[in-house]
Amino acid sequence: MTTIEHKQQQIEATMRLAPVIPVVVIHDARLAVSMARALVAGGTPAIEVTLRTPAALDAIRAIAAEVEGAMIGVGTVLTAKDLDAAHKAGARFAVSPGISPRLLDAADDSELPLLPGVATASEAMALLERGYRHLKFFPAVPAGGHKLLGAWASPLPQICFCPTGGISLASAPDFLQLPNVICVGGSWLTPPDKLAAGDWAGIELLAREAAGLS
Repeated sequence: MTTIEHKQQQIEATMRLAPVIPVVVIHDARLAVSMARALVAGGTPAIEVTLRTPAALDAIRAIAAEVEGAMIGVGTVLTAKDLDAAHKAGARFAVSPGISPRLLDAADDSELPLLPGVATASEAMALLERGYRHLKFFPAVPAGGHKLLGAWASPLPQICFCPTGGISLASAPDFLQLPNVICVGGSWLTPPDKLAAGDWAGIELLAREAAGLS
């Protein structure tokens, strides 16, 4: 078994933990542990903390150390430096919005399994050539939504997707019913107002609703 095959199996296992992977933008790392515990309690244990704020790596570090049952990942990975920093912080998977030759080369050398983002069939084919069979479709709704992704199922049957970007609780089932979709990424599980208010019961409820999707 090659390294990429092993890491792709790890990504698939992560994608199958729940129908939705929460995509989190967090500005205060002190909220990370309580937030993650609420998401895990609600049934969405794979959590993607995006590198969009200075608090992200500290949040990943805290969740990795303190939240039992969490599969903590890092999102908005753009460079080899991002991969290395996230791995050192305790992330167990990485997600990128797109691909570049340098990022893919870095991913080959990293222990972190990568879920790379694509928006076109050509990008998906290029990644398939490198051994990637599990991809992020981003930005899902602006790029063509479930109709475009469904159209790829026949010509690209080897690839499974986690569509992310513009998806809601109401629209997620349109994607989840597709044969080439395992899960979706969703930012609606951790809305800024609930994070700011420390409404962990509310976040757990949103996670529970998402976990019940099919």
